[in-house]
Amino acid sequence: MPLQSIRVLDLTRLLPGPYCTMILADFGAEVIKIEEPNIGDYGRNWEPKVYSDGAFFHSLNRNKKSVALNLKESDGKEQFLKLVEKADVVIESFRPGVMERLGLDYETLKKVNPGIVYCAVTGYGQTGPYASMPGHDINYISYAGLLHFMGGRGGKPTVPAAQIADLGGGAFPATVGILLALLEKQKSGKGQFVDISMMDGVISWLQTLLPNYFASGQMENRGELMLSGGKACYEVYETKDGKFISVGALEEKFWREFCKVIEKEEFIPLLNAPRTEQYRLMYEIQQIISTKTQDEWMQLFCQVEACVSPVLSLEELSEDPQVQAREMIIETKHPQGGKLKHIGIPIKLSKTPGSIRTVAPRLGEHSDQTLGDVFNR
Repeated sequence: MPLQSIRVLDLTRLLPGPYCTMILADFGAEVIKIEEPNIGDYGRNWEPKVYSDGAFFHSLNRNKKSVALNLKESDGKEQFLKLVEKADVVIESFRPGVMERLGLDYETLKKVNPGIVYCAVTGYGQTGPYASMPGHDINYISYAGLLHFMGGRGGKPTVPAAQIADLGGGAFPATVGILLALLEKQKSGKGQFVDISMMDGVISWLQTLLPNYFASGQMENRGELMLSGGKACYEVYETKDGKFISVGALEEKFWREFCKVIEKEEFIPLLNAPRTEQYRLMYEIQQIISTKTQDEWMQLFCQVEACVSPVLSLEELSEDPQVQAREMIIETKHPQGGKLKHIGIPIKLSKTPGSIRTVAPRLGEHSDQTLGDVFNR
């Protein structure tokens, strides 16, 4: 596997860090979770539980090992430093200064192992006036300006259902940063510090917002952006049975087909009509869409290319043929005799694909084996 020779010491908990190391583990890295004895990753206690640990924890910590160490005690620090000697990557998500107070910061670790790649995933990064502030996903997308645009016209900002900053702003940039540092290490033999700010990561997502603002000095209102409620061709409409369809007919060729299916060809020239006209179109289209069920509309739209999709529930998602074909829901056997469903691997490599080889570890399951191997070398 592409990362088979890479050893990662993972001090992170909950979502951003564990998602990053899950990607590394799925592609062969030896990921060792360093967990506090008797407590471990807080995700272990989240409900609902499966095989004694939270379903959330199982999902994020497959293919990993668990070593229980108390980093506040001298023995725990000594054992951790021994692991660092033979590691390639250390990743942590504490607030800036915590690892330094423990005596385990990057400057200390690189003396033990100059080749170590040290990644810190935090809300606001290691520098700046916000560096030491606490926060969660909602706070990071607030400061980044993204939450301001989320929601309907004239209403308050809407909290997204998925964690944008944790995953898109933190976990994925951390994964890329670690891999870039490992590539550079092949040239120099030296590691480096990877500073990931979830707020920074979200700001980098604003590619359809910030450049336009810089160029024009004008800022659109919530619910009026072209891709966020400002155009009738890019909207969600409710069907007769209380379900929804999403329409993404941005290009004229798709819009034309959409208008034909709803029997409103007079709408075709209005694709880029002024905003007030767009609102009228939305109202009229909603009246039309309300006359048929979701299934009835999808039977009509599946015959043309109009970029129309059903809005699926989680139950419907699990049964969707595309999801099944792409193996994005994978069922594995659990050592306790049952089965466990996982979210699949989104990165598809033709030669060295990722795989789910082991389930999430029990707290401290690999302590004796891993520490024994390190101290006996």
